[in-house]
Amino acid sequence: MLTLPPLSLYVHVPWCIQKCPYCDFNSHTAKGELPERDYVNALLQDFETSLDAIQGRTLHSIFIGGGTPSLLSPSAYERLFAGLRQHIDFSDEIEITLEANPGTFEQDKFTGFRQTGINRLSIGIQSFQDDKLKKLGRIHHGEEAQRAVEMAFTAGFTNINLDLMHGLPNQSQDDALFDLTTAIALKPTHLSWYQLTIEPNTVFYSRPPVLPEDDALWDIQEAGQALLAESGYQQYEISAYSQPGRQSRHNLNYWQFGDYIGIGAGAHGKLTLLEEDAILRNWKTRFPADYLNPAKPFEAGHRTLVEEDLPLEFMMNALRLNQGVEARYFSQRTGLMLEKISNTLKQADGLGFITLRNNKIAPTTQGSLFLNEVLELF
Repeated sequence: MLTLPPLSLYVHVPWCIQKCPYCDFNSHTAKGELPERDYVNALLQDFETSLDAIQGRTLHSIFIGGGTPSLLSPSAYERLFAGLRQHIDFSDEIEITLEANPGTFEQDKFTGFRQTGINRLSIGIQSFQDDKLKKLGRIHHGEEAQRAVEMAFTAGFTNINLDLMHGLPNQSQDDALFDLTTAIALKPTHLSWYQLTIEPNTVFYSRPPVLPEDDALWDIQEAGQALLAESGYQQYEISAYSQPGRQSRHNLNYWQFGDYIGIGAGAHGKLTLLEEDAILRNWKTRFPADYLNPAKPFEAGHRTLVEEDLPLEFMMNALRLNQGVEARYFSQRTGLMLEKISNTLKQADGLGFITLRNNKIAPTTQGSLFLNEVLELF
């Protein structure tokens, strides 16, 4: 039987100082002063269009992504949160994450961000080496990145994620381990460490840089994971590592097939509608000018997941988690009986891709390495 999962909120801020050559996110170069008052007004109006989806739930987590959300002022977020609270209660232990750049301009706002109730900062470092940052089109320097983390702690943040990439242009294993060692020394509670991939519609796609060979990438991956484990960072998801008990609650809700409202230009949402006995995915208009145009709707499109979609939709998320998910979540969060996929689960188990123990569905090490092959079974 379909039941209501926890509810999160994703807020998208689409502006950056400049577009990075590897970035395929919905981000747009800021030109002049940002229309932050109008944008917050639009975010709140957008949220009001999703009130029927709340269905008595409190807000479990908020993630403010981009773009570069730290370009907006603390007062903008103070007004946003006040407006949201008029429509929904925040849980007592709500996690509110803001993505931030390491630039000095953003660092000056860290104390203000903390005072608004934002309690988790995710800082986009990518690398601590200036030559690598230049190739990635980043506008900060390695020393500036280290200062940003120190400033975040000084501002009162006790839950900090650092975003790092590996497999960078001309990167050696020593280079990659230097970045990780530098990050670990700063003692963040969480690290997102993931391989640079070349995506369509990016500058790197049209002008590809020279990246490490596959064997070198594998060596970097193995050495980095060993270093993180030795340093007390547990890998709980494909590219997420945390100190014990400091996993991202917002991201866990994604992977456990929870619900999330998406507001902002280009934001996506996933909503369980009990009265309709349906699960809906929707997405908002991408361009800031269109999003801010009162003559145009916020929503660009939506689709209801049909029964045939749901096993794959669920497993695409659940199998990202090293520890897997409770088997009961499949029935509760898709409305389908577990028997619907029992034969496929047994097949995947027999192939050594997943384990079915202690009422959990979890990937094996081999299953995590060959996730696409596993998902083809569903």
